[in-house]
Amino acid sequence: MVLAFLSLILIVSLPIDSQQASSIQNRVSHPFSVHDMLAIDRISDPQVSPDEKWIVFMLRKTDLEANRGRTDLWLAGVDGKDLRQLTTHSESDTNPRWTLDSNSIYFLSTRSGSSQVWKIRIDGGEAQQVTNQPLDVGNLIVSPDGKHLAFTVEVFPDCNAAATKARLDEVEGRKATGRIYARIFIRHWDAWKDGRRSHLFVMPSGGGQAVDVMGPRGAGTKGMDADTPSKPFGGPEEITFTPDSTGVIFTSRDAGREEPWSTNFDLYYAPVDGSASPKCLTEKNKAWDTQPLFSLDGKTLAYLAMSRPGYEADRFRIILRPWPDGKELVLTEDWDRNPSSFCWSVDSRAIYAVAANLGQDSLFAVDVASGKVHTVVRDGRVTSPGAAGDKIIFGLDNLKSPVELYSVKPDGTDVRKITEINSEKIAVARMGEYEQFNFAGWNDEKVYCYVVKPVDFQQGEKYPVAFLIHGGPQGSFGNTFHYRWNPQFYAGAGYAVVMVDFHGSVGYGQAFTDSIRGDWGGKPLEDLQKGLAAALQRYPWMDGDRVAALGASFGGYMVNLIAGVWLERFRCLVSHDGNIDERFAYFDTEELWFPEWDHVGTPWDNPDGYEKHNPVNFVKNWRTPMLIIHGALDFRVSETQGLGAFNALQRLGIPSKLLYFPDESHWVQKPANSILWHETVLGWLDQWLK
Repeated sequence: MVLAFLSLILIVSLPIDSQQASSIQNRVSHPFSVHDMLAIDRISDPQVSPDEKWIVFMLRKTDLEANRGRTDLWLAGVDGKDLRQLTTHSESDTNPRWTLDSNSIYFLSTRSGSSQVWKIRIDGGEAQQVTNQPLDVGNLIVSPDGKHLAFTVEVFPDCNAAATKARLDEVEGRKATGRIYARIFIRHWDAWKDGRRSHLFVMPSGGGQAVDVMGPRGAGTKGMDADTPSKPFGGPEEITFTPDSTGVIFTSRDAGREEPWSTNFDLYYAPVDGSASPKCLTEKNKAWDTQPLFSLDGKTLAYLAMSRPGYEADRFRIILRPWPDGKELVLTEDWDRNPSSFCWSVDSRAIYAVAANLGQDSLFAVDVASGKVHTVVRDGRVTSPGAAGDKIIFGLDNLKSPVELYSVKPDGTDVRKITEINSEKIAVARMGEYEQFNFAGWNDEKVYCYVVKPVDFQQGEKYPVAFLIHGGPQGSFGNTFHYRWNPQFYAGAGYAVVMVDFHGSVGYGQAFTDSIRGDWGGKPLEDLQKGLAAALQRYPWMDGDRVAALGASFGGYMVNLIAGVWLERFRCLVSHDGNIDERFAYFDTEELWFPEWDHVGTPWDNPDGYEKHNPVNFVKNWRTPMLIIHGALDFRVSETQGLGAFNALQRLGIPSKLLYFPDESHWVQKPANSILWHETVLGWLDQWLK
């Protein structure tokens, strides 16, 4: 026990490579590393001003000393000129939204000690605090007439914000710490539930009382026992004002006790003064409805909708609803892509949508009258589209560049780069060249794969291989700059990288995504086997005798399965937040709709669906050295799954290590922890492959 404890101390006390960190500051050319990844300034949430002259956006910098990321607001002209930093406070400033006159910006900031709404002029001056709510404020939007603000606050359904704060203070003062639950969720993603809900509040932009439009209507009544936006990943895009600014429309799942196994998110309408209870607008659809957004002429409400209840990876269609009382029209029924975000054109005749597309996240234009779709920007990962006159503003990244802002005309011409925030940092960090190829996978169907060459590649040399397996399984390892599974990290350390988008991945048509229901260890595993073989045959500079497989979430599950069924292929394995026992994973996870859809029922109704490809059934065959990584706050894949895998490895006498984070969830997000993660993983690969 003492030796094990000392080993753990040594693992968690690995020093940061100061020479690598300082090389970035000195601007000396060097192979890409985790320190470069953390040094990147991350652009997000660009918002075009109403006069279409400016873009405000968030810029996140990593503060290694404080061990966190911190965000400021930046401003740029839509033509790329006059780039400047707008806020400089030591606390984070987020969620910028324009005033109607384009002269000022509302935003959220924690500079007062809690998250509140602030306002700042773009021509200078100090920011002014707008709200002083007793609890944190989130998800800010502004009404079309500029007279109202909407934001969310976590409250008890039968309380306003002040009463909620009083109840929380009373609970904090109790000596007893136990909680009693009468239904699930008990915990979700990375947080324990305490009965509060994220409710939508509306208040005059000039100041005044904030009204909970989802809340209690009077003494003794209870508001919606539901959240907006959706948890854990929803944001302001799930809330909008009506064109006349008299109401709000928001996404919420009011499913009662069925919430943990329901994907029935609906759109609701509520008056801004809270005079009536919210009205469901999409009651007929029992699947997911979200992201309401009105055309700029105010005549049409567009939103995204799935058609199959209980399936979170179903295809979203774009729905049009003439406002206020028109009949809904499915605009993109014949388009076999899954839009994830969209905006309207200035003339309300087109919708610009982002969707996964053959290993990219492309930008498309959809004609509102005909439903015809054409590609505007194909390659890379497009984010956050917004219209500015005859241009579309968007973020774009790829496997060799983080997000920068661009503009393009709707026909795909005149692509212009607006920002070059990270150009100097990228210029000195040498990266590997990448390419995409396809091969015949399961049933000889076309499957796509990305390969990244090692940095400073030399023809004639043989390189070890990092075989990365993505999560989801309805996910993708595509042409994007990732901050947790960035293949350039491995390329910078001298590894070739292979990433297969196996059956179940997104961006290749809905049937391809659907095909793995009830077959997690079938088609995906065959694709991985054939994909690795195809890459090794295609690229003779890859050393097929020195290969490691790494994955997280579903990728971690797959690594655990591979350990027992794909023997003698890999020198070592890395399993991050992966299930070892799919049957019990149903009982210790939180979102039950996921395993019930993918494994076709519950473990008691369809036990074979959970046992057919269950890694625990093949543990007796394990023999490959494995690194296990898990976070204590991962409630999606419980920490006991990782600890159980490590127990098995140790009992079997297989060389193994455990990297455990008591303060991380499904992802590793704190900068110091990210450095430790990457250095531990690289050390493990080097030990067995070099």
